[in-house]
Amino acid sequence: MYCIALSAPDDFDGWRAAARRLAVVGVDPADVVWQVGDAPADLFGHDPLPPEPERAAFSVPRAFVDLAQTTILHRDPERFALLYALLWRLRDQPGLMEDRADPLLRRIDALAKAVRRDIHKMRAFVRFREVAEGDDTRFVAWFEPEHHIVRANAGFFLRRFASMRWSILTPDLSIHWDGATLNEGPGAQRSDAPDGDPVEALWKGYYAAIFNPARLKTGAMLSEMPKKYWRNLPEAALIPDLIAGAQAREAAMIATTSVAPRRPDDIATAWAALREGAMGCTRCPLHGPATQTVFGEGPLDAPILFIGEQPGDQEDLAGRPFVGPAGQLFDAALAQAGVDRSRAYVTNAVKHFKFERQGKRRLHQSPDAGEIEACRWWLSQEIALVRPRLIVALGASAARAMLGKAVTIGATRGMPIPLADGAEGWVTVHPSYLLRLPDAARRAEEQARFVAELQMVGKRLTALA
Repeated sequence: MYCIALSAPDDFDGWRAAARRLAVVGVDPADVVWQVGDAPADLFGHDPLPPEPERAAFSVPRAFVDLAQTTILHRDPERFALLYALLWRLRDQPGLMEDRADPLLRRIDALAKAVRRDIHKMRAFVRFREVAEGDDTRFVAWFEPEHHIVRANAGFFLRRFASMRWSILTPDLSIHWDGATLNEGPGAQRSDAPDGDPVEALWKGYYAAIFNPARLKTGAMLSEMPKKYWRNLPEAALIPDLIAGAQAREAAMIATTSVAPRRPDDIATAWAALREGAMGCTRCPLHGPATQTVFGEGPLDAPILFIGEQPGDQEDLAGRPFVGPAGQLFDAALAQAGVDRSRAYVTNAVKHFKFERQGKRRLHQSPDAGEIEACRWWLSQEIALVRPRLIVALGASAARAMLGKAVTIGATRGMPIPLADGAEGWVTVHPSYLLRLPDAARRAEEQARFVAELQMVGKRLTALA
């Protein structure tokens, strides 16, 4: 009988090294006891591991390695033995990973699925609260994972909140990021984490304003957001009352009109809460050097919404979108095309100015895919509140934010694109592109085409009204 002691519950490297050696020398799974730490696993003595033969060769499909890395994170104490049993069989059945009906593989798959779900829940339901730490601030969150996923999930939070100083406290261990180094600490208690901060009142107002009782599916909501996570979420305090009143509100909406009306004061409250939240956004590093967040503006019932790339130097200083040279050209083109600028909502794919200093000048730099994706959440909330009939993306960055993927302007401009929310998307160039053209004749030609495309959008908007 052989006893393998692993250093931690999620010690995949230790398990892999031991499992490979055991399999190479031909140790039957029934003769192996797996444990975590140095405590004795049973009352019997254990044999020392036999030496590994020279030139031992043993390979497994990549799918097994990926499955094992995930399954190791489960709390089931049999996970190590189950994985070694599967590894043992793979020596003689290399195609076993394709047999989804195999009972052992199905059991391990179920463990891996539970781990992946727990990883998703942590990413979705961790909520940071801001606390003072000397002259600086730290963002602290509490979470109770079902499995050993904290270390495996640390990379996600590092990438997403790289510029913040944060801590995630859990009962098993805690992780702390100081902006340069990730450190681990002992487990904590719920009382060690802060209860809330002033911004949560704004978010509660926002979620209450956008709640639609006609679309409530309680079963689906509880499946995706079990009650055990509610205490981590400030908005969850509203759920019982919103559910309780949903049926009455839905009945009143149906009795009033066949189309549920939107209360302007509710939408304005929600937009104000959203904008206030964006003012403190730290989802990507661009917030650091930028002067301020530049949020969208315009009527909240606008039938058309324009998405630019990002604020420029003048927008960054003024705190308003489309007020610089490109914005002035945009206004003039809209006027030529007969599109009412006062009835349009304008915003940007990225809300902070990205630039490179050259002396006293700040030279524009295009946002990358990660920065666009980090800011896409704010854009999607703006679109959900305004509910425009048409959405026009100005430039490649805006098109990526609207469509969720990279596209070329030449292949997509000047044609309607159905969007998932029921709106219609259009793609054209950004006004700044016209300003950068050095040749006057080419600039005039491209500007005429830009105006013509805006005219098409205006006619389409009239047809949809």
